Amino acid sequence: MQIILLGLGRMGANMARRWARGGVKVAAFDVSEETRASVAEANITTVETHDAALAAMPTPRIVWMMLPAGEITESTIDALLPRLAKGDLLVDGGNANYKDTLRRAAKANAAGVEYADVGVSGGVWGLQNGYCVMAGASEANYARLQPYLEVLAPSKTEGIVHAGKVGAGHFAKMVHNGIEYGMMQALAEGFALMEAKKDFAMPIDEIAKAWRSGSVVRSWLLDLTADALKKPDDIAAIAPYVSDSGEGRWAVEAMVDLGVPAPVTALALTTRFATQGKGDYAAKLLAQMRAGFGGHAVKKV
Repeated sequence: MQIILLGLGRMGANMARRWARGGVKVAAFDVSEETRASVAEANITTVETHDAALAAMPTPRIVWMMLPAGEITESTIDALLPRLAKGDLLVDGGNANYKDTLRRAAKANAAGVEYADVGVSGGVWGLQNGYCVMAGASEANYARLQPYLEVLAPSKTEGIVHAGKVGAGHFAKMVHNGIEYGMMQALAEGFALMEAKKDFAMPIDEIAKAWRSGSVVRSWLLDLTADALKKPDDIAAIAPYVSDSGEGRWAVEAMVDLGVPAPVTALALTTRFATQGKGDYAAKLLAQMRAGFGGHAVKKV
């Protein structure tokens, strides 16, 4: 088994390692020399250009991209298509809007290149625990990919799914991340409520620990939260700013497109916007309105 991997970021580097340790030969490219050097181990050959990566494997090849969503992925595909051979399979394993995936697949197919998309979840723990992989591909291309997905997954039968035709992998990952937004928000709000009830002096970290066993809300996210609650000083030092990577926005857009209500996802997303200061102007106007009709005091910066 052999695969070409383009992109050695936090996810890509550990995926390369997991493949390599599972016996897959990996030809890996990244623009950063330092990053390429960091994945040096048996079964991984790092190269300095796309052409060198393509030359490292015989056709038909599987070329897997783990790149940031947007322009970088788009420009890489445009650069690759003239260099790929008929029958090569180009895989987008990074986060992408499924609408972009459908368009890119059509462009690749027009050039005689097969296309698939794989939603990958597992974060920085994927190397150790395995990744959840959600593939969007034809039956034939899924069969080509399956042995590689089985190495990435926790086992050959767990954390791996053929989600449907091209585009379905990224759609499933988008929904997954939308759910993740809601779960994270619910946990954060719940623990904030307990922290605010000062007269009870609640041992929040111990409550979180108890919930990890037997509770209906037990989860990996709760495990991570419980670990964080053991270090209140670390929490206190963190700025109340939460980024959004794009998946939540795409999930809300899909909600509107399909007319399917997803209020928890939408509210979790807008709460993240609020932490980024994007609700400050509206809050100032609200304060001014209250002052106007009720004479309520306005706090000055």
